[in-house]
Amino acid sequence: MGKSSLCLLTLLVVLAAAIAQEKYSDKFDAMIASDVDRVLGNDEERDKYYKCLMDTGPCDREEELFLKEHSVEAFVTRCRKCTDIQKEFAEKVTIWYTQNRPQEWSAMVEKFIADAKKMNITPDS
Repeated sequence: MGKSSLCLLTLLVVLAAAIAQEKYSDKFDAMIASDVDRVLGNDEERDKYYKCLMDTGPCDREEELFLKEHSVEAFVTRCRKCTDIQKEFAEKVTIWYTQNRPQEWSAMVEKFIADAKKMNITPDS
């Protein structure tokens, strides 16, 4: 292989790696897919997740910590790194909160925007 072919191949590999988007782990996708409607319909459980995200309650379970870790970035970047299941989850949660608890949704949006600024997360992050 000639030197120019090797350089072109290296450039293509680097470009492909840059284009490939990193995705969040799908570790909780099966649980998300089966539980989202149940959690949204259960005041106690839904409020536990909400308080975890809002820093007004503990994040005791691994899936709560995962959600908290990625929610700000996912919100700001319009779920660019989300799996398809995570995108469906985000859409369901958004619709549910905007229709049923708009004040809580507004508070969450304000917090996510403030946290994103503190963390230097932009839509292009």
